[in-house]
Amino acid sequence: MSTLPNQPKLSRRFRLQYEEAQSRWVLLYPEGMVQLNPSAAEILQRCDGVRTFDGIVAELEVAFNAQGISPEVQALLEEGQRRGWID
Repeated sequence: MSTLPNQPKLSRRFRLQYEEAQSRWVLLYPEGMVQLNPSAAEILQRCDGVRTFDGIVAELEVAFNAQGISPEVQALLEEGQRRGWID
């Protein structure tokens, strides 16, 4: 997790929004839109620059009664950072 910020947040270039027409969460940006699966949306909704990575993982584990999801959360955030979604 060396390249991820401790308190990840969405880039100001993106807006997370629920699209009723598509019944899903999306990331909007000037050139288009990224459709998110439910897991990605749950993770990105918590990237507010206040919650820590460990806090996000703990919150998700409680919310979904799951354990050991840190690698999946890390993978999504690393991909999001690579794509410019995460600051």
